[in-house]
Amino acid sequence: MSAGAGQWTEPGAFEVAPGVHRIPLPLPNDGLRAVNVYAIAADGGLVLVDSGWALRAARDVLESALGSIGYDFGDVRRFLITHVHRDHYTMAVELRRMFGARIALGIGEQPSLERVIAGETHRQFADLTRWGAADLYGQLGGLFSAAETAAAVRDFELPDEWIPGTQDIGVGDRVLRAVPTPGHTRGHVVFADVSASLLFAGDHVLPHITPSIGFEPMRAELPLGDYLDSLRLMRTLPDLRLLPAHGPVSDSVHTRVDELLVHHADRLAETAAAVRDGAGTAFEVARKLGWTRRARRFDDLDLFNQVLAVGETAAHLDVLVVRGELKASTVDGVTEYLSIPA
Repeated sequence: MSAGAGQWTEPGAFEVAPGVHRIPLPLPNDGLRAVNVYAIAADGGLVLVDSGWALRAARDVLESALGSIGYDFGDVRRFLITHVHRDHYTMAVELRRMFGARIALGIGEQPSLERVIAGETHRQFADLTRWGAADLYGQLGGLFSAAETAAAVRDFELPDEWIPGTQDIGVGDRVLRAVPTPGHTRGHVVFADVSASLLFAGDHVLPHITPSIGFEPMRAELPLGDYLDSLRLMRTLPDLRLLPAHGPVSDSVHTRVDELLVHHADRLAETAAAVRDGAGTAFEVARKLGWTRRARRFDDLDLFNQVLAVGETAAHLDVLVVRGELKASTVDGVTEYLSIPA
């Protein structure tokens, strides 16, 4: 099938380059709708970049798509995973248990993954109190119930190999360069096939949205600062074709990187303006901002997306502090921000 036919979420295996197929897998009850897995033919088998969420519906779609190009699960030799979120990682764990394929993951994901395996998934919500959103934290009990924690422990395992930094990985006749791109998560990596002019971008560069920043059990000290640095790093590579985890393939990584940098510059300005208008905590600032491309009101978001919004706002506020545009202080365990006069 061609890469550009129909909606990007349609099931199937779509050739995006010789020997490379994009396979969208469903994400039920998720606004992202689907996640792209990329199958690369190599040495009589396959290497998959990302794997999908370990759901029966997704596994059936993946099995059918692989069959349509002449492969089955037993032909998958290796998974190269961009980051540890469940819609990218957990299917690899399930298929490794069944067929023995190896999993590679960026070393920066190790602290968060170890917390998940230890049943400490709730840790990623603990900062809500510091951000002035204690009420949201109190509403989240169902998200880290005993059943949810047990499911996370069941679905996650350590990889077979850690990607320690920038390195070249042989995939048949190809060489993929693994490049650490922290921001969305601490250990996010992208895989660049410069010879074929392809970037397997995971969630780092997405064509229609900007990814959440730092939503993980072991949040980085300055996740947005890391993300902006990682975006600029993409500008030092040749302008490759963008193979994203969510959304259609597009022709220019650089074009989308420039758009994302402008977006965050605008967002930083809006965040600083909200503090000047009297908002003092990340929660208060988040309530003054518009969300999604439709600029939805904070109160119209569901609980989970409100949590993401507050965390994203805190990430922007902390960058403004580092830049000297705001100052931060802690009062009764809550971080409060004030403008610094020019």
